[in-house]
Amino acid sequence: MITQAPRGVQDWYGEEMRKRAYVERLARETARTYHMEEIITPIFEHTELFSRGVGDTTDVVQKEMYTFTDKGERSITLKPEGTAGVMRAYLEHAMYAQPAPTKLFYVTPAFRYEKPQKGRLRQHHQFGVEIVGSTSPLAEMELITFVTELLGKFGLKDVKLHINSIGCRNCRQTYNDALLSYLKKYESELCPTCRERMAKNPLRVLDCKVDTCRKIVADAPRTIDYLDEECREHFEELKSLLEELSIPYEVDTGIVRGLDYYTKTVFEFVNSDGFTLCGGGRYDGLIHEIEEKQDIPSVGFGMGIERILYFMENEGVAFPQAEPVSLYVGILGKEARARAYQLVSSLRQKGLIIETDYMDRSVKAQMKYANKLGAKKTVIIGSQELQENRARIKDMATGEQVELALDAIGDYLLS
Repeated sequence: MITQAPRGVQDWYGEEMRKRAYVERLARETARTYHMEEIITPIFEHTELFSRGVGDTTDVVQKEMYTFTDKGERSITLKPEGTAGVMRAYLEHAMYAQPAPTKLFYVTPAFRYEKPQKGRLRQHHQFGVEIVGSTSPLAEMELITFVTELLGKFGLKDVKLHINSIGCRNCRQTYNDALLSYLKKYESELCPTCRERMAKNPLRVLDCKVDTCRKIVADAPRTIDYLDEECREHFEELKSLLEELSIPYEVDTGIVRGLDYYTKTVFEFVNSDGFTLCGGGRYDGLIHEIEEKQDIPSVGFGMGIERILYFMENEGVAFPQAEPVSLYVGILGKEARARAYQLVSSLRQKGLIIETDYMDRSVKAQMKYANKLGAKKTVIIGSQELQENRARIKDMATGEQVELALDAIGDYLLS
């Protein structure tokens, strides 16, 4: 068992690692153009952060968290998502003292105990963005524009924006009363979890994946019909912004998101098969849940990197090929090792990808190895080359050779 990874995790190397690095690089580059700063938070936090922030009625808290007691008898949880930790860091380091809004992004591992499947692992990785301090629907617009641009860079075409509003604290109670009245008619038909949720947070029932519950809630009251004036105006302005920027969207009243901290806007980017590629929205009450003395609005999104890779492969997106080895430096004889490796080091310092022999192979074996590596060019450094301070560079594709002074090889490769 020690040579086999636990179920639901993945080793990253080779081609898969290159694909993941490509996705992360595009995400970071896009975040830079939006003037967002990267944040890294710990892999584990105090359990209370997630039970209060994420919500103790959610599946994440009730069923999926990796929680343990440490040697100090403290309850610790591996982070199941990225937002709560970012908000804790925002409060702890008094980022609210800086000019608002604060715009942060992260790439982080996240841990959920659930059935492993393609694109959904027990240890997965999330890319997310948080904008803290703004109540304007323009903040949501920024995130939606960001995701639209990023998914385009990924080459994903089968995706559409779905939006909804679930209201705020002021109108949520009115809606909850209406929903609870409806659900009580079908209480005996609901799953045990949803019967429990009815008492604590009726909205959670709308997110149940059990077929019988999904059929029941299909005709349930919708949050969008119970919005107060402020929430309705916020939602209408967001729709107007989307239309003015020509971003297609669909109002989907079935979206409530899976975490308790959402208020007002919720959104998902969904493909034609109904799979969610990215989800987010506004959570103006989250910081207050974590620290009662503070009440700061925020909005954000998260996307699973493994899931994005899965759909990129499904759509046949072409990933960039690994950069080829610019030059393979073959070594002939022990006396040539130091000077040959000096050449290798100097060429690498110019930004070139250089490889050489570490296995004491014969020259013939070295050339075979260079060919397997896909090296564009090769050179052999032996006593004669050292004595003459010249060597022949061979183009592996054409077979053509060029004789150069050793200190001129770098300029030749860069030309």
